[in-house]
Amino acid sequence: MNGTLDRRSLIRGSASLAALGFAGCATTKAPSSVLTPPLAPIRASLDRLFDITVCLRPFRAAGPRLDTEQVNGKLVVHNYGHGGSGWSLSWGSATVAVRKAMQASPKEIAVIGCGALGLTSAIVAQGAGAQVTIYARDMLPDTRSARATGSWTPSSRIALESAAAPEFPALWEEMARISFKTYRRYLGLPGNPVEWTDRYYMNDAAPHAHPVSPAPLPFADYSDRIRDIMPAAEELPPGSTPFPVANVRRTSLMQFNIADYGHTLMSDFLAAGGKFVRAEFAALGEVSRLKEKVVINCPGYGARALCKDETVVPVRGQIGWLIPQPEVNYGLYYDGVSVLARRDGVVVQVLEGGDMRGYNDTNEMPDRAESEDAVNRIAALYGRMNI
Repeated sequence: MNGTLDRRSLIRGSASLAALGFAGCATTKAPSSVLTPPLAPIRASLDRLFDITVCLRPFRAAGPRLDTEQVNGKLVVHNYGHGGSGWSLSWGSATVAVRKAMQASPKEIAVIGCGALGLTSAIVAQGAGAQVTIYARDMLPDTRSARATGSWTPSSRIALESAAAPEFPALWEEMARISFKTYRRYLGLPGNPVEWTDRYYMNDAAPHAHPVSPAPLPFADYSDRIRDIMPAAEELPPGSTPFPVANVRRTSLMQFNIADYGHTLMSDFLAAGGKFVRAEFAALGEVSRLKEKVVINCPGYGARALCKDETVVPVRGQIGWLIPQPEVNYGLYYDGVSVLARRDGVVVQVLEGGDMRGYNDTNEMPDRAESEDAVNRIAALYGRMNI
């Protein structure tokens, strides 16, 4: 049976299914012979919770800022405000920004910011023939980008339906397709900086035991535009998985092992002659001190202060990190909690509240109770399983 896997109807007011990559995917009824690979259990216990990190996603109702302006004699190309889609759209967004930067035929380009958008913009600019210097206070491991979940979610909080320009969906599709194709280069490399893994979305037949979220803002979802490159989700027959729940769906999704992937990007940038200069900017006008005449501005959430851009709204996200388990190669969503096994740790994240969770919350202090609750919910699931 074919049909559309509607994110919001599946969530029923709890966590955003986009965080697992199901949004906009087709759903197919799996045959009774469907095979489920052996699934190693996740060791969800509080003594394995070794870190808790918080990031602020930079959301803009109109979508990412990709315009240009003259600032103190410099051509500044803005590239920020991607919500929860920064890593996913990074290569496509960088391509759009570099196109605009190269219209001035610069031999040198400055990039402000060393997160997902800064690094990819720098590498794309190198490919266009420019000598590139990144100016930033922090290298990637100390940026907010390093605290991201690491899933391919190109439509996650990318804009509001009511605020995005009529031409934005087509631009989003272009960025998504460019990014998807570019990530192909990083598959199969040592360290698995980018890889495909299975994700299991499951729920019990019983009513959800946790609070229902308020009605969300009308966040845009353009996943249907790239359905041809996204794997369909399967509805798995009862008993075909070790999960003791009534309903299980599975899809495959690309993920970024950010520690290794970020190291790969930085190494590629430096190997191509790029330079990193530690610098801070209190205001955008301070680009006047740079020697480069063209600047690509990729400050992420920092744009709210740097550019005095109050259209940038923080969306808080918190991750609990369990000690890595190399034998676990899948992710899941259950009882309002998302789990993703990365090479640098098993990511555990409460997603109840959907796209509204963390909206306009500037608090970057870890909430241990939140992460402990998430770990305990997953521990309860595995406590019912026979693996």
